[in-house]
Amino acid sequence: MARTSNVFARVEPEVKNQAEAILNELGIPMSNAIGIVLKQVILQRGLPFEVKLPSSAPLAFGSLSEKQFNAEIEASFNAYRAGEHQDAAEAFADIERDIGL
Repeated sequence: MARTSNVFARVEPEVKNQAEAILNELGIPMSNAIGIVLKQVILQRGLPFEVKLPSSAPLAFGSLSEKQFNAEIEASFNAYRAGEHQDAAEAFADIERDIGL
């Protein structure tokens, strides 16, 4: 077995818990996921994903009026009915393909 080295990182507990839950569903231990990211940094000679400021802030439920909330729900429903969505399995397959799994 190859020798290993420890990496210590501080992250917000909720970020760790949410990521860990998703990784558990995928059957990937946190340490393996970190290793995958680091290998991709090496292969791509940079971060393996685009890093930029969002064009707009994500919507927070509490920040919307009832009218705005209803408009967002209706827009999302209409986009879904128009076929403007991606199956979760497809989304994960795209991610795996993008990171070289």
